[in-house]
Amino acid sequence: MAVRPIRLFGDPVLRSVCAPIDDIDEGVISLVSDLVDSVAEPGRAGVAAPQIGVGVRAFSYNVDGVIGYILNPTLEVAGDPVPTGEGCLSVPGLWHDALRHPWARVTGIDLHGDELVIEGEGLLAQALQHECDHLDGMLYLDRLPKDVRRQAMREVRESDWF
Repeated sequence: MAVRPIRLFGDPVLRSVCAPIDDIDEGVISLVSDLVDSVAEPGRAGVAAPQIGVGVRAFSYNVDGVIGYILNPTLEVAGDPVPTGEGCLSVPGLWHDALRHPWARVTGIDLHGDELVIEGEGLLAQALQHECDHLDGMLYLDRLPKDVRRQAMREVRESDWF
């Protein structure tokens, strides 16, 4: 239905733990449509509901030309975490290595209430972890080593959008 503006670092919704979706109503259907439209923009691998100002457990993804969504995801990971170059739409212009597992799976539901499972390696695994972090009020900056995080926060303060 609409590409929604992305909330930026400092917005309290990005630091809030999101509520589960109990009822799939017109509001949730509209939200999913907006998430899918928003993630379809060039250069986007994922958009979580809090990034468009909605504090519920839902996100969309766009990896290797495949666009999808999931509601109420639970995350499983495997493999030793490795430094992985990462950025975030809510922290524009920054790019740092965050520790991410090489494989991830999310299990949740679709708009019909049916179980949905998404799993993968590489960029998909990274996106699943990144978006689940958003639903728990975390940003990728929280996964950076202390000295790198300090530098990233300096970059945020010096940015023209903060």
